[in-house]
Amino acid sequence: MTGMDQTFQIKGMHCGACVSKITNALQPFAGGVSVTLNPPRVTLTDASTTNLATLRSAVAKAGPYTLSPEPGAAAPAQEPTSTDGATSWLATYRPLLLIVGYIAIASFAGTTASANGIDWRQWMMNFMAGFFLVFSAFKFLDLRGFADAYAGYDLLAKRWHAYGYVYPFLELALGLAYLFRVAPDTTNVATLLLMGFSSLGVIAALANERRIVCACLGTVFKLPMSTVTLVEDLGMAIMAAAMLLAPHA
Repeated sequence: MTGMDQTFQIKGMHCGACVSKITNALQPFAGGVSVTLNPPRVTLTDASTTNLATLRSAVAKAGPYTLSPEPGAAAPAQEPTSTDGATSWLATYRPLLLIVGYIAIASFAGTTASANGIDWRQWMMNFMAGFFLVFSAFKFLDLRGFADAYAGYDLLAKRWHAYGYVYPFLELALGLAYLFRVAPDTTNVATLLLMGFSSLGVIAALANERRIVCACLGTVFKLPMSTVTLVEDLGMAIMAAAMLLAPHA
């Protein structure tokens, strides 16, 4: 079910940079964001049922801007109840949870089980292979869009935009390395460094309470940046570290 279109007035804009800041701030809340300077207005296409206070907070964090409903337009809903919030969270992250869940289940197919239990090192390698291959595939669907989104929060991509184009190839290489068991220790070290560094940009964005789009699944799904993104990055880094520290069979 799609959301509705919502139009708001914006005060405090004066240049194209303001348009860009407000657009990025509101992207997590709609399928499309259209911002104009004259008149100073923003239209959210296929908007979610986000409450007005949340939208105002996101815009205020982007700069000295004030958002108000367009005269005559219906205002967004007020603060949701705790039950609505839980439902909204599940609806927002359902694509990510389903993808990770299926990868986790499929990883058991190539995992050896014995009287001593499951070989968890083998399962983790299968999971890492599936994770990197699937997530890189989503990024390749819109490589330019991913690079632009990734530059919004990754520490290296901010300074070197081309890194956003390189990153999916790094994920693809790691996925293939895990799948074919190529130099496992080297692959784990590379994963630990890559995902550990990636998490630094996520931590910085969360610490600054910035409302931006998470680029983990490219631009196919507009997932807002949250602790879920951090758990995803750190989880991969922790698994890589665990395999490095665990005794080899």
